[in-house]
Amino acid sequence: MIKEAMLYESSYDEAHCYLCSHRCKILPGKFGICGVRQNVSGKLYTLVYGDVIASHADPIEKKPLYHFLPGTKSYSLATIGCNFKCQFCQNWEISQLSKRDNDVSGSEIKPADIVREAKARGCKSISYTYTEPTIFFEYAYDIAKLAKKEGLYNNFVTNGYMTAEALKAIGPYLDSANVDLKGFSEDYYSKLCKASLSPVLESIKAMKKSGIWIEITTLIIPDRNDTKKELEDMAGFIASVGKEIPWHVSRFHPDYKYLDSGPTPVETLKIARVIGEKAGLRYIYLGNISEDNDTFCQRCKNILIKRAAFDVIENNIKDSKCPECGTMVDGFFD
Repeated sequence: MIKEAMLYESSYDEAHCYLCSHRCKILPGKFGICGVRQNVSGKLYTLVYGDVIASHADPIEKKPLYHFLPGTKSYSLATIGCNFKCQFCQNWEISQLSKRDNDVSGSEIKPADIVREAKARGCKSISYTYTEPTIFFEYAYDIAKLAKKEGLYNNFVTNGYMTAEALKAIGPYLDSANVDLKGFSEDYYSKLCKASLSPVLESIKAMKKSGIWIEITTLIIPDRNDTKKELEDMAGFIASVGKEIPWHVSRFHPDYKYLDSGPTPVETLKIARVIGEKAGLRYIYLGNISEDNDTFCQRCKNILIKRAAFDVIENNIKDSKCPECGTMVDGFFD
């Protein structure tokens, strides 16, 4: 379905998109950086509305969201396209497709049908994930509004590159987000992602201020973003926004265009965890490995949630508190 875009202005046939922080100025017939928004005779259109390339009922831990409705299922969906060009993308088979290149599309599914399917599969939430939800914003927005009316929650798994205007629009319907903080230098973002760091930091702060539950993921790549200083800077920034924000430090494996490095040593992830703990972060998880995924009480260290991969096999949280010492557990628990 082709639908007129949200969050743009026209001036002399040029469409100025302010959905994401690229803020593309698009000439007639041309596309934005995302490759899925096109200027047609001075109007901007999204070409992926309702065009679902992937959908599954996933454990919410797979997003990863460990402190938002743990142990529940989340109906997850995506269209093609992305506003980043990450050389190491692990979903590149769908994220790097575009309408500009006439790439394969998905199946047409209306927003109401997404909500209906999510409820039929026993999901508590809908996650806009796999690619970048900002680039299929109009579709996510319409689904999220319907989902709220039906008692479902909404989650973004995002690179955090949306504008303040986009966040203001989706904010009333967005309950949680896992934001990729890919590195902590402009050079890293520019060379490996074709983007910029500062808008991501602003989005994280804005989400926190608006009351959206946030978790952060960093894919640690050997010799790219794994220095002690960069990890300290990332941990320090997260702690400055909120020490309760879970930090998922994940193991890299070679993929897409970035094949000149081996997998991240597990020891590097453990060093990142120590750095995060020193910064005061309460919850740090090691991703893409089969250990260190349990949640512990920040005070008495009692095990609160025991996980095996993406499965919750034990949840001891009672009324959002540790059953042993009564300390509140940060997050959103049903």
